[in-house]
Amino acid sequence: MNTNPSGNGEFGQRPANTGPIVPKTASEALRPEAGTPPPKRSRASRSQVVVFMNFVISAVMLIVLAAGVALYFGKQEFTEPGPSANGDTFLVKPSTGVQDIADQLERRGLISDARVFRLGVRAFGNDSALKAGEYEIKPRASMRDIMELLKSGKSVMYSLTIPEGLTVEQALQRIADEPALSGDMPAKTPPEGSLATDTLRFTRGATRQQMVDKLLADQKKLVDEVWQRRAPDLPLASVEDFVTLASIVEKETGKGDERSRVAAVFLNRLAKGMRLQSDPTIIYGLFGGKGKPADRPIYQSDIQKQTPYNTYVISGLPPTPIANPGRAALEAVANPSKTDDLYFVADGTGGHVFASTLNEHNENVARYRALQKKQADEAAKAAAAAGASGSADKPADDKPADEKPADEKPADEKPAIDSGIDGDNGDAGGDAGAAQ
Repeated sequence: MNTNPSGNGEFGQRPANTGPIVPKTASEALRPEAGTPPPKRSRASRSQVVVFMNFVISAVMLIVLAAGVALYFGKQEFTEPGPSANGDTFLVKPSTGVQDIADQLERRGLISDARVFRLGVRAFGNDSALKAGEYEIKPRASMRDIMELLKSGKSVMYSLTIPEGLTVEQALQRIADEPALSGDMPAKTPPEGSLATDTLRFTRGATRQQMVDKLLADQKKLVDEVWQRRAPDLPLASVEDFVTLASIVEKETGKGDERSRVAAVFLNRLAKGMRLQSDPTIIYGLFGGKGKPADRPIYQSDIQKQTPYNTYVISGLPPTPIANPGRAALEAVANPSKTDDLYFVADGTGGHVFASTLNEHNENVARYRALQKKQADEAAKAAAAAGASGSADKPADDKPADEKPADEKPADEKPAIDSGIDGDNGDAGGDAGAAQ
């Protein structure tokens, strides 16, 4: 055996620097030996650029993570039910930006966070899509619901009704009193009878001038349309006369099935050169476009008052209409009933009875007066039984002693019951003559 101690590594030889073999205990033998130490960091890895880039990447990752969390919770808040338990209306004025809208919504308690609303609107690409108008916000509406509503432009709609039979002055007063409208009234009052009788729908902020312009345009269109379809034998010289007579028919009756027959009575009287003798023309001649005050009766002396409109004293038609006629009255005059009727009087039930001769009319008047007397007697008995001091129809003490009221109709109402004219006068019909 070679026992060369030179340490050359040959088999059976011991390295020259090897000391004596020291036996290990069992615990030392089981103890793990130290591993290979890590290599030293290179000079490049210790560069400030690398350190900065590592920081930037870490910061970006944190920002992205935070943005994701914020986006998640922001989306939740944007779509969850809002704070308003009752809802409300909300007005967006023209040229109002998203930031102002969001701030106003938050101040009104309609959304919980203006920033979330503003960012949500921009995230959906609706930054410039929100429209001016007045909107009805429903209870618990989410921010997204509000965004979609403002984007749709479905504003709250208001209604303005101009009933048949109002004068132009009365119609203009309704327009002036409508709080949802804006702007001044027209400086010039339109002609009588020139406004349409209609219900207009509009959004808050529409102008009063716009309402008047539309009513004027609609009435002109309607009148021209009906006038073109008129019967060929009408004793009317112009479209102005047509509207004037339609306004009288409008004020004489509110029953749709009577209008064409009432129109026939007046047209027949015009054709025969008879005076129209219509009570509403007395009222317009006395009070104009304001209408009769509710506490002012028509006296017997009023029937013969000399006014340009009183068809008891003038021949033919008044100089202008006395109200705004609706489509039904215009149609009735343009195509009246084919009848020889020259008179009509109330029947006591809200309608009228018609007659073509004076004798027949006198009989109708007598029946109506008997009905009036019966109703008055029953009313007096009822009042006496109730301990009333006098009849409800008794004129006030301060009325002139020599005049009795010929009409107790409320102001501006179409006559529900025309009392009729004294048969000896041969008048067409109405309340006034019944007191003669």
